[in-house]
Amino acid sequence: MEKESGVERGWAMYIKELGRDVPSLWMEDGGRVVMLDQRLLPEKVELYETKTPDETAQAIKDMVIRGAPAIGVAAAFGMAQGWLNGLPVEKAEKVLRESRPTARDLFNAVEKMAEEWKSGGDVLRAARDYAMDVIDMCRRIGENGSALIRGGEKVLTHCNAGALATVDWGTALAPIRMAHRQKKEVFVWVDETRPWLQGSRLTAWELLQEEIPHSIIADNAAGFFMWRGEVDLVIVGADRVARNGDIANKIGTYEKAVVARENSIPFYVAVPKTTLDPAIASGDGIPIEERGGEEVLSLGGKRIAPSGSTARNPVFDITPAEYITGYITEYGIVKDISRLFS
Repeated sequence: MEKESGVERGWAMYIKELGRDVPSLWMEDGGRVVMLDQRLLPEKVELYETKTPDETAQAIKDMVIRGAPAIGVAAAFGMAQGWLNGLPVEKAEKVLRESRPTARDLFNAVEKMAEEWKSGGDVLRAARDYAMDVIDMCRRIGENGSALIRGGEKVLTHCNAGALATVDWGTALAPIRMAHRQKKEVFVWVDETRPWLQGSRLTAWELLQEEIPHSIIADNAAGFFMWRGEVDLVIVGADRVARNGDIANKIGTYEKAVVARENSIPFYVAVPKTTLDPAIASGDGIPIEERGGEEVLSLGGKRIAPSGSTARNPVFDITPAEYITGYITEYGIVKDISRLFS
């Protein structure tokens, strides 16, 4: 992928198991999509391959690849697979749209590729261009957001919004990575993020690759460190943004925003334009995915709850715009994101 553009890549880590450095997913010339299997990290580094839109949709559904911008790119590649395989555009659209419901990037990518397909364009090229645009947007988010880190800050983040979730650079992690490269001192509090542990498994792993100081904390410890004055700002990503600025993000984000407000701590959302949804007026209209309760009842494949107990497992929650200090975008840091919908 990096040979197709002059855009500087942010993925700086050499993965010894693979013998090279890689983004979170890419597409080979023959239509094969290759992903880092995020279900296995950090214990194993393995690549997962798909050849059809159905296989790519299943990889999204099973969380082989996750994170709003990354599943948007995966969906674009899935559409290109359908185009290369001579499938009807409607078939490719349907299977990819049904993979996961909340992240706007997925639907944005499918719509763009379908438009290219129906107009007789080159969908493979369009998908690759879409991926490079996402990388460039995330790089600019990093450049803009790094201004919030003057040196010495302790930043709290939730879930994983790094290169794994965005192909390269990240959203919430991009300002931190950029500040670190600018030789600014920065420390990261990493919420573990139950039930999939995207923070302790993935965010911590990414930070380790670049030797960024950090510490993993239980999700319910964040308020304690805020109260103690050990958190200077919070930066999270988002899976969908409504016109009024409400966001959907990983379950637990709303709690962090409320406690940050109570402790007078700035709360920022790092988000590219692909995540904005002009069709939804407020957070009330954002569809919230709910996965199977077994993800809550078990940990590491072992049941941790009593037999007979059930669980609810909403994947996202809504954080109202009133709790958000600002939005870190590729256009700059803005307080009112509504102007970006035009």
